[in-house]
Amino acid sequence: MAELLTVDDPADPRLSDYASLTDVELRRRREPAEGLFIAEGEKVIRRAIETGYETRSMMLSAKWVDAMRDVIDALPAPVYVVDPGLAEQVTGYHVHRGALAAMRRKPLPDAAALLARARRVAVLETVNDHTNIGAVFRSAAALGMDAVLLSPDCADPLYRRSVKVSMGAVFHVPYARLASWPHDLETVREAGFTLVALTPDPQAVPITEAAPGRLPRAALMLGTEGAGLSARALRAADQRVRIPMSNGVDSLNVGAAAAVAFYAVATALAED
Repeated sequence: MAELLTVDDPADPRLSDYASLTDVELRRRREPAEGLFIAEGEKVIRRAIETGYETRSMMLSAKWVDAMRDVIDALPAPVYVVDPGLAEQVTGYHVHRGALAAMRRKPLPDAAALLARARRVAVLETVNDHTNIGAVFRSAAALGMDAVLLSPDCADPLYRRSVKVSMGAVFHVPYARLASWPHDLETVREAGFTLVALTPDPQAVPITEAAPGRLPRAALMLGTEGAGLSARALRAADQRVRIPMSNGVDSLNVGAAAAVAFYAVATALAED
């Protein structure tokens, strides 16, 4: 059973995992280096634990103790009970959901190992906005994608904002980083995948006609907001497909585009 510890000093070193959560650059550097990530809110904390992530500690406001009692009773880690004002001093923002947990990261799997047991994967290039990463993972989980592969410069799926936007879906979709970009796209192709690039280029084939869901193995490539996939990534692709647009709109946000593409794949699979 976890030990409930009341903390009334924002400088208490036991709360250091939760310090300065709004300092994005600091947290980007610190969290992967320390094998740490932050789960926020009851549902997200429960999902992290259910999917096998180890808890380093929890920081709760008093009113959340009863709601999280079953979790607390099963934890070997300390639980720090703090006043909401103190939580804001430590984290740098008002913790609306009143519950935070510092979790231990798992080692990332090898990309080749993920590909060996997958049929449908998403491949992201330079998607460095945490909200977009979270949205993509939520759609990937909801629509049955088997894995997500990230270019080296993609945002961290376990950053607090990514986890929060995904509502914990990042815990359910396995992911790996491709160390060499775009060279490692060849590894994806060698695993039997057709590389399908999503692009607003009017010369690309409409996704409904291309039907990537009919492919034995499909890797849907999506690029960063605005610029989209780089020229190098597009040259590496086997096919280029687009989502047809109306009313003069040239493209969708990458999170929305991912959802449409994943649904197209899921629909085709359901029809098989």
